[in-house]
Order: sequence, then C-alpha cells, then structure tokens
Amino acid sequence: MSANLSHLRIILADDHAIVRMGFRLLLEGVGAQVIAEADSGEAAQQLMATQDPDVLVMDLSMPGCGGLAALERIMARKPQARVVIASAHADAITAERALKLGAAGYLCKRSPPDELLRAVELVAAGQRYIDPEIASALRRADRPEHPAEALTDKEFNVFLLLAQGRSVAEVASDFHLSPNTVGTHLYHIKQKLGVQNMAELAMAAVRSGLIQV
Repeated sequence: MSANLSHLRIILADDHAIVRMGFRLLLEGVGAQVIAEADSGEAAQQLMATQDPDVLVMDLSMPGCGGLAALERIMARKPQARVVIASAHADAITAERALKLGAAGYLCKRSPPDELLRAVELVAAGQRYIDPEIASALRRADRPEHPAEALTDKEFNVFLLLAQGRSVAEVASDFHLSPNTVGTHLYHIKQKLGVQNMAELAMAAVRSGLIQV
C-alpha cells in the first residue's frame, strides 16, 4: 500500500513504549505527524480533552481503566472522535463491544504493518475499518454466543480487569466506584457466566480468547 498520510495528526495510546515507537516510525514514514502519546486509558482521555487529532490509535489492555472504558468516555465527550483500536484481542466479542462503543476501526496487532496504515487512512476519511479476520468472525451467522455477551458494558469492563488479575479494590479505584459497587458487578458477572470464583472467571476469559496467557 502506498499510503500518504502527510495531512494527518495522530495520537498513540499504548502502555508498551516499544509498540508506540513502532507505530510512530511506521506512521511518520508515510508523512503522518504523531502529536502525542499516552500509556494508559486515563492519559488518552486527558490528551483527547485538550488535543484534536485526526485519529486516535489506542490499545485495549492498558493500566487503569483500560481501553474500552476510555473509549466509552472519549466518545461521550467527543462523539466526532475517530478511533482505531489496535489490540492483541482477536476475538469477535471484544471487537463488537469496541465498535458499538464508537470505534471506527479495529485492528489486530498481529496484522501486517500496512494494515495499520490502511486503517488510519480509512478512518481519517470517515470510513470504517475492521480487521479481515475479525470481520469474518462477525459475519458468521453460526458464531456461538458466549455468556460474556450477556454482560452490560460496565460488567464487561470489570470482567476483563478482574480476569487479568486486578483486585476488586483496584478496579474500584480505576473506575472511581465503591468496592461495594464493583462487588455487585462481580456477583452479576458470576451469575451470568456460571462461575463460582475468580479462578473460574479467569479461565472463562481465557477460553473465550478475551485474555492471553
């Protein structure tokens, strides 16, 4: 792909500095300008409140509230924001959540580098980009429904963080909620997923491809 992104201003949000560097070199190599970088969902929100990039390229698995919660808050404040999610999550459940929350693009990090350029170019032009592998899974009429699809957006965000090993207190702090509220979310999550404890909750996330081990 001979992309020319010289007119675009980009913000990168990923907690891995080496990933941000790779994205920066790739984007700047075709003329884009990376105007800021963030290493957490909260930092991405702060940048988006003060900057007006053409595209935000954001990871989902980051410290703090994570990318999905950050995406929800960013889109609530800036409905016109154009966001490409670049994530290691290759499952249809997470991609569908991100797209419903307002992401205009969803890219798997294992995709070829040119796909990032294509995603940014399309989203900047007001179009949608979905990783071909994810798009195929979303189109499948026989895609088995996972119990996690019954979770509300808030429950899903809490579920992801707890499954990654965060404590109830840490999740409460990340989402600015009381531990009791997170405990209530956890109760509903366990009921909907049919799990008894945190180990089973984590395994449910691993089996569905929501987290990697």
